[in-house]
Amino acid sequence: MKLPRRRFLHLAAGSAALPALSRIAKAQAYPARPVRIIVGAAPGGAADIVARLTGQWLSERLGQAFVIENRPGADGNIGTEGVVRALPDGYTLLMIVPPNAISASLYAKLNFNFIRDIAPVASMIRQPLVMLVSSAVPAKTVLEFIAYAKANPGKINMASSGIGSTNHLCGEMFKAMTGINMIHIPYRADVFPDLIGGQVQVYFGAMAASIEYVRAGRLRAMAVTTATRSEALPDVPTVGEFVPGYEASTWGGLGAPKNTPAEIINKLNREINAGLADAKLKARLADLGAEAFARSPAEFRKFIADETEKWAKVVKFAGIKAD
Repeated sequence: MKLPRRRFLHLAAGSAALPALSRIAKAQAYPARPVRIIVGAAPGGAADIVARLTGQWLSERLGQAFVIENRPGADGNIGTEGVVRALPDGYTLLMIVPPNAISASLYAKLNFNFIRDIAPVASMIRQPLVMLVSSAVPAKTVLEFIAYAKANPGKINMASSGIGSTNHLCGEMFKAMTGINMIHIPYRADVFPDLIGGQVQVYFGAMAASIEYVRAGRLRAMAVTTATRSEALPDVPTVGEFVPGYEASTWGGLGAPKNTPAEIINKLNREINAGLADAKLKARLADLGAEAFARSPAEFRKFIADETEKWAKVVKFAGIKAD
């Protein structure tokens, strides 16, 4: 049977639209079952807390459980690989944090390429690290600390939460930009008892973990690492006020396996950005010393790429290698 040309074109156009309509229908129905958010760190840390706050918000908005699954190990690479290998259907998401950007240059061999294999969904938070010093250190300002370090080469111990951690690289960048020498002491346990006790003298700590020690006067906050001062510690200057060009932060967002439908990614992005504009959720984040950091998927992708490039330079300059 020969179809009239107009009828044929009408049917052809309809069939071409079916895949797009199918994708839109899936996005509208999403999520139809519980969604997992993989966190590549142990429970209780800043990344875990932010993931749980976000998961609770999404659960309430979308009517399905967003379940947090902690998979710590190898600077988050175990959890990341699990998401890379998951089906790209929106039901397995990744809590993206700075170690994801750092690992690209820190590890000689990974079973994935983070920028290629993970699709950014939404950025969520950004917060400074705090340059903390023991009360035994006589310096009261960053410039005094630099002078003290130069006058006492090899006598200052810089703590971190592990080789290649964000606070380690913040310290290495500080060393490189000031020309001082500090001995790196990586910790697997809590840093703060030794920092308070003076066994180590300086630590670039995450705001959420550090702020109560500062408020209680047990540690001195020399500076915050972001380009602008933190609302949580408004009287504390930035490192960049003394070391021009210095800037670093810890941040978090969500990602998904590559090839996850754009309609699902955009839906999650809209809902997360709505949460970041919500007064109650913003207040919860502020309690952690964090600020809402809403971006589109494309903007978040560029941010991750810029962070990956920045930390690669620090890793190379300092000659850092993973354990």
